[in-house]
Amino acid sequence: MASRLVPNVPSKEGESQCKEKHAVLLSPVGKLEISGCETGLHEIKLPKMSVLPSGRTESSATCEVCEGAEEMTEPLKQCTAWLHAYFCEPARTASLPVPAFHHPLLQRDSFTRQVLWTLLRDVKFGEAVSYKQLADLAGNSRAARAVGGAMRSNPIPIIIPCHRVICSSGQTGNYGGGNLMKEWLLSHEKLQKEKLAY
Repeated sequence: MASRLVPNVPSKEGESQCKEKHAVLLSPVGKLEISGCETGLHEIKLPKMSVLPSGRTESSATCEVCEGAEEMTEPLKQCTAWLHAYFCEPARTASLPVPAFHHPLLQRDSFTRQVLWTLLRDVKFGEAVSYKQLADLAGNSRAARAVGGAMRSNPIPIIIPCHRVICSSGQTGNYGGGNLMKEWLLSHEKLQKEKLAY
């Protein structure tokens, strides 16, 4: 896949450019498009699921690069290794480095950034938290709606696990990859966590 120049986060010296690289992973939930530069991961784009994938056993789980492998930066390599572990060997995700992030939303000091970092740090594999609980964790108990906005703008889904944020009623709520994908990801984590408990 071709690389392209995109504006980097402005620095004191002015606008800089980073050379964005792309890769596509074939995963149990479809093709995941990832992009990033030498500095960090820019984005993970999710496919919309119209049907649930079949076959949830480890032997059928796969997550392999199908496009762009020849020009991956270190953050993209870390991302693909992390996603492979997430889908195929979830116990390994805790020991793998999370790739550096290089998206403007995650560089600016904002409530959205605070929410996303809190989610990444505090809500572990196989857990779920309500929008209100996450607002509390991020330091503003009255900001549940703002937490929903932060989830919608998350540029790094799955790694920053916005799928783990659900409604206080227990309903899954909305998700950028569609509700079927959110349900699948939550079910995948619950099943894998139960297997690890034995």
